[in-house]
Amino acid sequence: MTSGPEGDQPTTRLPRVAGEPADHDSATGPIPRVPARETAGAPADRAAETANTANDTVDTERRPTLLEQMGGIPGIIASTVPVAVFVVANVLFALKPALIAAIAAGVLVALFRIVRRQPLQPAVSGLFGVAVCAFIAYRTGEARGFYLPGLLYSAALGVAFLISIVVRWPLAGVVWHAVNGHGQDWRRNPRMLKAYSWASALWALVFAARLVVQGWLYNADEETWLGIARLVMGYPLLGLAIVGTVVAVRRAERTPATS
Repeated sequence: MTSGPEGDQPTTRLPRVAGEPADHDSATGPIPRVPARETAGAPADRAAETANTANDTVDTERRPTLLEQMGGIPGIIASTVPVAVFVVANVLFALKPALIAAIAAGVLVALFRIVRRQPLQPAVSGLFGVAVCAFIAYRTGEARGFYLPGLLYSAALGVAFLISIVVRWPLAGVVWHAVNGHGQDWRRNPRMLKAYSWASALWALVFAARLVVQGWLYNADEETWLGIARLVMGYPLLGLAIVGTVVAVRRAERTPATS
Protein backbone atom coordinates (compact mmCIF):
# COMPACT_ATOMS: atom_id res chain seq x y z
CA MET A 1 0.00 0.00 0.00
CA THR A 2 1.35 3.43 -0.93
CA SER A 3 0.36 6.89 0.00
CA GLY A 4 0.13 9.68 -2.51
CA PRO A 5 0.43 13.33 -1.85
CA GLU A 6 -1.38 14.82 1.07
CA GLY A 7 -5.12 14.58 0.62
CA ASP A 8 -4.94 11.65 -1.82
CA GLN A 9 -6.44 8.33 -1.01
CA PRO A 10 -4.07 5.39 -0.75
CA THR A 11 -3.93 3.04 -3.75
CA THR A 12 -3.25 -0.65 -3.82
CA ARG A 13 -1.36 -2.41 -6.60
CA LEU A 14 -1.90 -6.09 -7.17
CA PRO A 15 1.07 -8.15 -8.20
CA ARG A 16 1.15 -9.06 -11.92
CA VAL A 17 1.04 -12.73 -12.71
CA ALA A 18 3.94 -13.98 -14.76
CA GLY A 19 3.10 -14.13 -18.48
CA GLU A 20 0.09 -11.84 -18.15
CA PRO A 21 0.32 -8.72 -20.30
CA ALA A 22 0.50 -5.49 -18.48
CA ASP A 23 -2.89 -3.81 -18.71
CA HIS A 24 -1.88 -0.84 -16.58
CA ASP A 25 0.82 1.68 -16.80
CA SER A 26 1.95 3.47 -13.73
CA ALA A 27 1.90 6.82 -15.44
CA THR A 28 -0.95 6.70 -17.94
CA GLY A 29 -3.40 4.30 -16.31
CA PRO A 30 -5.26 1.46 -18.04
CA ILE A 31 -4.41 0.70 -21.69
CA PRO A 32 -7.60 0.16 -23.73
CA ARG A 33 -7.93 -3.14 -25.57
CA VAL A 34 -9.39 -3.56 -29.07
CA PRO A 35 -11.85 -6.45 -29.11
CA ALA A 36 -10.48 -9.39 -31.08
CA ARG A 37 -13.71 -9.85 -33.06
CA GLU A 38 -13.56 -6.28 -34.35
CA THR A 39 -9.95 -6.67 -35.42
CA ALA A 40 -10.62 -9.99 -37.12
CA GLY A 41 -13.65 -8.66 -38.95
CA ALA A 42 -11.86 -5.68 -40.48
CA PRO A 43 -10.17 -7.61 -43.33
CA ALA A 44 -13.47 -9.33 -44.18
CA ASP A 45 -15.27 -5.98 -44.28
CA ARG A 46 -12.60 -4.54 -46.54
CA ALA A 47 -12.81 -7.58 -48.82
CA ALA A 48 -16.59 -7.25 -49.05
CA GLU A 49 -16.30 -3.56 -49.82
CA THR A 50 -13.75 -4.30 -52.56
CA ALA A 51 -16.02 -6.96 -54.05
CA ASN A 52 -18.98 -4.56 -54.08
CA THR A 53 -16.86 -1.92 -55.78
CA ALA A 54 -15.79 -4.45 -58.41
CA ASN A 55 -19.40 -5.46 -59.03
CA ASP A 56 -20.40 -1.82 -59.42
CA THR A 57 -17.60 -1.37 -61.95
CA VAL A 58 -18.77 -4.41 -63.92
CA ASP A 59 -22.35 -3.13 -63.95
CA THR A 60 -21.18 0.30 -65.07
CA GLU A 61 -19.09 -1.19 -67.87
CA ARG A 62 -21.82 -3.63 -68.99
CA ARG A 63 -22.13 -3.75 -72.73
CA PRO A 64 -25.57 -2.82 -74.08
CA THR A 65 -27.71 -5.68 -75.34
CA LEU A 66 -28.64 -6.08 -78.99
CA LEU A 67 -32.13 -4.79 -78.25
CA GLU A 68 -30.67 -1.68 -76.60
CA GLN A 69 -28.37 -1.12 -79.57
CA MET A 70 -31.43 -1.28 -81.82
CA GLY A 71 -33.09 1.44 -79.76
CA GLY A 72 -35.51 -0.88 -77.99
CA ILE A 73 -39.08 -1.40 -79.17
CA PRO A 74 -39.48 2.27 -80.26
CA GLY A 75 -36.37 1.94 -82.41
CA ILE A 76 -37.69 -1.15 -84.14
CA ILE A 77 -41.01 0.56 -84.82
CA ALA A 78 -39.23 3.66 -86.15
CA SER A 79 -37.37 1.54 -88.69
CA THR A 80 -40.69 0.56 -90.32
CA VAL A 81 -42.17 4.05 -90.58
CA PRO A 82 -40.91 4.66 -94.16
CA VAL A 83 -42.54 1.44 -95.37
CA ALA A 84 -45.87 2.41 -93.83
CA VAL A 85 -45.62 5.86 -95.42
CA PHE A 86 -44.99 4.30 -98.82
CA VAL A 87 -47.98 1.99 -98.51
CA VAL A 88 -50.35 4.85 -97.65
CA ALA A 89 -48.89 7.27 -100.18
CA ASN A 90 -48.99 4.71 -102.95
CA VAL A 91 -52.69 4.09 -102.29
CA LEU A 92 -53.47 7.82 -102.32
CA PHE A 93 -51.06 9.01 -104.98
CA ALA A 94 -48.83 7.67 -107.75
CA LEU A 95 -45.58 5.70 -107.52
CA LYS A 96 -43.07 8.55 -107.63
CA PRO A 97 -44.74 10.67 -104.90
CA ALA A 98 -44.91 7.54 -102.75
CA LEU A 99 -41.19 6.88 -103.23
CA ILE A 100 -40.33 10.49 -102.36
CA ALA A 101 -42.58 10.37 -99.29
CA ALA A 102 -41.00 7.12 -98.08
CA ILE A 103 -37.43 8.41 -98.41
CA ALA A 104 -38.40 11.72 -96.77
CA ALA A 105 -39.95 9.80 -93.87
CA GLY A 106 -36.72 7.84 -93.42
CA VAL A 107 -34.67 11.06 -93.33
CA LEU A 108 -37.06 12.67 -90.83
CA VAL A 109 -36.87 9.64 -88.53
CA ALA A 110 -33.06 9.81 -88.61
CA LEU A 111 -33.07 13.55 -87.85
CA PHE A 112 -35.54 13.03 -85.02
CA ARG A 113 -33.30 10.44 -83.40
CA ILE A 114 -30.24 12.66 -83.84
CA VAL A 115 -31.97 15.56 -82.10
CA ARG A 116 -33.06 13.31 -79.23
CA ARG A 117 -29.62 11.67 -79.07
CA GLN A 118 -31.06 8.22 -79.56
CA PRO A 119 -29.31 5.27 -81.27
CA LEU A 120 -29.15 5.81 -85.01
CA GLN A 121 -28.87 2.18 -86.05
CA PRO A 122 -32.65 1.61 -86.42
CA ALA A 123 -33.11 4.80 -88.43
CA VAL A 124 -30.09 4.09 -90.66
CA SER A 125 -31.24 0.50 -91.24
CA GLY A 126 -34.73 1.64 -92.10
CA LEU A 127 -33.46 4.36 -94.42
CA PHE A 128 -31.13 1.93 -96.18
CA GLY A 129 -33.90 -0.63 -96.56
CA VAL A 130 -36.38 1.84 -97.99
CA ALA A 131 -33.72 3.19 -100.36
CA VAL A 132 -33.14 -0.31 -101.76
CA CYS A 133 -36.88 -0.91 -102.12
CA ALA A 134 -37.37 2.49 -103.74
CA PHE A 135 -34.53 1.85 -106.19
CA ILE A 136 -36.04 -1.48 -107.31
CA ALA A 137 -39.49 0.07 -107.66
CA TYR A 138 -38.07 3.00 -109.64
CA ARG A 139 -36.07 0.76 -111.97
CA THR A 140 -38.98 -1.58 -112.65
CA GLY A 141 -41.54 1.21 -112.81
CA GLU A 142 -43.92 -0.87 -110.70
CA ALA A 143 -45.02 -0.26 -107.14
CA ARG A 144 -44.93 -3.97 -106.41
CA GLY A 145 -41.16 -3.86 -106.87
CA PHE A 146 -41.02 -1.98 -103.57
CA TYR A 147 -42.16 -5.15 -101.77
CA LEU A 148 -39.86 -7.60 -103.57
CA PRO A 149 -36.97 -7.33 -101.04
CA GLY A 150 -39.41 -8.04 -98.23
CA LEU A 151 -40.62 -11.20 -99.96
CA LEU A 152 -37.08 -12.44 -100.48
CA TYR A 153 -36.25 -11.58 -96.86
CA SER A 154 -39.21 -13.59 -95.56
CA ALA A 155 -38.24 -16.56 -97.73
CA ALA A 156 -34.64 -16.47 -96.47
CA LEU A 157 -35.69 -16.24 -92.82
CA GLY A 158 -38.21 -19.06 -93.14
CA VAL A 159 -35.56 -21.38 -94.58
CA ALA A 160 -33.04 -20.28 -91.93
CA PHE A 161 -35.42 -21.11 -89.08
CA LEU A 162 -36.13 -24.55 -90.53
CA ILE A 163 -32.45 -25.33 -90.96
CA SER A 164 -31.70 -24.15 -87.42
CA ILE A 165 -34.15 -26.73 -86.06
CA VAL A 166 -32.47 -29.53 -88.01
CA VAL A 167 -28.96 -28.62 -86.80
CA ARG A 168 -30.27 -28.20 -83.20
CA TRP A 169 -29.44 -24.49 -83.03
CA PRO A 170 -33.02 -23.14 -83.10
CA LEU A 171 -32.88 -19.50 -84.09
CA ALA A 172 -35.71 -18.55 -81.75
CA GLY A 173 -33.43 -19.28 -78.79
CA VAL A 174 -30.28 -17.89 -80.36
CA VAL A 175 -31.90 -14.58 -81.29
CA TRP A 176 -33.92 -14.31 -78.07
CA HIS A 177 -30.88 -14.69 -75.83
CA ALA A 178 -28.72 -12.49 -78.05
CA VAL A 179 -31.30 -9.68 -77.98
CA ASN A 180 -31.55 -9.86 -74.18
CA GLY A 181 -27.79 -10.09 -73.67
CA HIS A 182 -27.82 -13.65 -72.29
CA GLY A 183 -25.51 -16.49 -73.13
CA GLN A 184 -26.23 -19.64 -75.10
CA ASP A 185 -26.05 -22.11 -72.19
CA TRP A 186 -29.76 -22.88 -72.66
CA ARG A 187 -28.78 -25.43 -75.35
CA ARG A 188 -27.53 -27.77 -72.61
CA ASN A 189 -31.07 -28.07 -71.27
CA PRO A 190 -33.06 -30.59 -73.37
CA ARG A 191 -36.40 -29.06 -72.34
CA MET A 192 -35.31 -25.56 -73.39
CA LEU A 193 -33.89 -26.90 -76.64
CA LYS A 194 -37.21 -28.56 -77.44
CA ALA A 195 -39.18 -25.44 -76.50
CA TYR A 196 -37.09 -23.20 -78.73
CA SER A 197 -37.38 -25.72 -81.55
CA TRP A 198 -41.18 -25.45 -81.39
CA ALA A 199 -40.89 -21.66 -81.23
CA SER A 200 -38.59 -21.67 -84.27
CA ALA A 201 -41.15 -23.75 -86.14
CA LEU A 202 -43.76 -21.09 -85.32
CA TRP A 203 -41.48 -18.36 -86.67
CA ALA A 204 -40.90 -20.38 -89.84
CA LEU A 205 -44.68 -20.67 -90.24
CA VAL A 206 -45.06 -16.89 -89.89
CA PHE A 207 -42.54 -16.19 -92.65
CA ALA A 208 -44.05 -18.91 -94.83
CA ALA A 209 -47.49 -17.30 -94.47
CA ARG A 210 -46.05 -13.97 -95.50
CA LEU A 211 -44.35 -15.49 -98.50
CA VAL A 212 -47.46 -17.36 -99.68
CA VAL A 213 -49.99 -14.55 -99.26
CA GLN A 214 -47.84 -11.64 -100.35
CA GLY A 215 -46.22 -13.69 -103.11
CA TRP A 216 -49.64 -14.50 -104.54
CA LEU A 217 -50.61 -10.81 -104.46
CA TYR A 218 -47.27 -9.90 -106.03
CA ASN A 219 -47.81 -12.28 -108.94
CA ALA A 220 -51.37 -11.01 -109.33
CA ASP A 221 -50.03 -7.43 -109.51
CA GLU A 222 -52.38 -6.33 -106.73
CA GLU A 223 -50.08 -3.61 -105.42
CA THR A 224 -52.69 -1.96 -103.19
CA TRP A 225 -53.66 -5.19 -101.46
CA LEU A 226 -50.02 -6.15 -101.33
CA GLY A 227 -49.25 -3.01 -99.35
CA ILE A 228 -52.16 -3.66 -97.00
CA ALA A 229 -51.05 -7.25 -96.50
CA ARG A 230 -47.53 -6.00 -95.76
CA LEU A 231 -48.87 -3.92 -92.87
CA VAL A 232 -51.41 -6.44 -91.56
CA MET A 233 -48.93 -9.31 -91.63
CA GLY A 234 -46.20 -7.23 -90.03
CA TYR A 235 -46.44 -6.51 -86.30
CA PRO A 236 -49.54 -8.66 -85.64
CA LEU A 237 -47.81 -11.84 -86.83
CA LEU A 238 -44.55 -10.86 -85.15
CA GLY A 239 -46.44 -10.32 -81.91
CA LEU A 240 -48.06 -13.74 -82.26
CA ALA A 241 -44.66 -15.38 -82.79
CA ILE A 242 -43.19 -13.59 -79.76
CA VAL A 243 -46.09 -14.63 -77.55
CA GLY A 244 -45.74 -18.22 -78.73
CA THR A 245 -42.03 -18.15 -77.94
CA VAL A 246 -42.60 -16.80 -74.43
CA VAL A 247 -45.32 -19.36 -73.68
CA ALA A 248 -43.21 -22.28 -74.91
CA VAL A 249 -40.16 -21.20 -72.93
CA ARG A 250 -42.07 -20.56 -69.69
CA ARG A 251 -43.74 -23.96 -69.90
CA ALA A 252 -40.34 -25.55 -70.36
CA GLU A 253 -39.00 -23.69 -67.34
CA ARG A 254 -41.89 -24.82 -65.13
CA THR A 255 -41.75 -28.45 -66.24
CA PRO A 256 -39.74 -30.51 -63.72
CA ALA A 257 -36.75 -32.37 -65.10
CA THR A 258 -37.27 -36.11 -65.49
CA SER A 259 -34.58 -38.50 -64.37
